[in-house]
Amino acid sequence: RIKVHELRNKSKTELLSQLKDLKAELALLRVAKVTGGAPNKLSKIKVVRLSIAQVLTVISQKQKSALREAYKKKKFLPLDLRPKKTRAIRRRLTKHQASLKTQREKKKEMYIPLRKYAIKV
Repeated sequence: RIKVHELRNKSKTELLSQLKDLKAELALLRVAKVTGGAPNKLSKIKVVRLSIAQVLTVISQKQKSALREAYKKKKFLPLDLRPKKTRAIRRRLTKHQASLKTQREKKKEMYIPLRKYAIKV
């Protein structure tokens, strides 16, 4: 079994070589399964498949974090790096767009002050 925290410390080339080794091992185990190998080899197939998945996950996570770093200062983000949210939220007006006022509204606010009422007791 592979520990994921150990995988995170490895470089991309090391991860790819480990992935290659695991895939080769899985191929051997599948051959053993067909030829009627020992039961302990059959149970190992599941562990090797899990290890392959873990290595692939770590590789993709590293790629994504590297992309995030690369696009940190850019104006536009690729779609897969943007926050998911919901379709309706994504189409909503931005805060700036919602706060914009027409020329007429601005003039009205400027020339017609807010009325203050005094209450008679």
